[in-house]
Amino acid sequence: MGRYVDGFLFAIPKDNEEAYRKLAQKAGEIWKEYGALEYVECVGDDIPEGKVTDFPMSVKATSDEVVGFAWITYESREARDEINKKVMADPRMDMDTDDMPLDMSRMVFGGFRTIVEL
Repeated sequence: MGRYVDGFLFAIPKDNEEAYRKLAQKAGEIWKEYGALEYVECVGDDIPEGKVTDFPMSVKATSDEVVGFAWITYESREARDEINKKVMADPRMDMDTDDMPLDMSRMVFGGFRTIVEL
């Protein structure tokens, strides 16, 4: 059995990219402290426009936003569930939603079993 992955897709206002990077850095350090194997945050750089759907459409990104793509890897789903409990209970993760540098309601996320890992 391969690793377990949490994946995220979201829109970040271009003016908030640095604030988001700082938030992600802090969150990533906490996830890694509790046992996540990998924590990666990316912003779109070469995203083609789709005919039916595409990354920006999936999160209703506007022209003043950039698409963010992130993932966290774990040894297993069980490890992920335990790590996420600890992360969510950590007081350092108590973030005021009014200060969030993005609209969390448009975030798409989920947990994934790996089926190929090279």
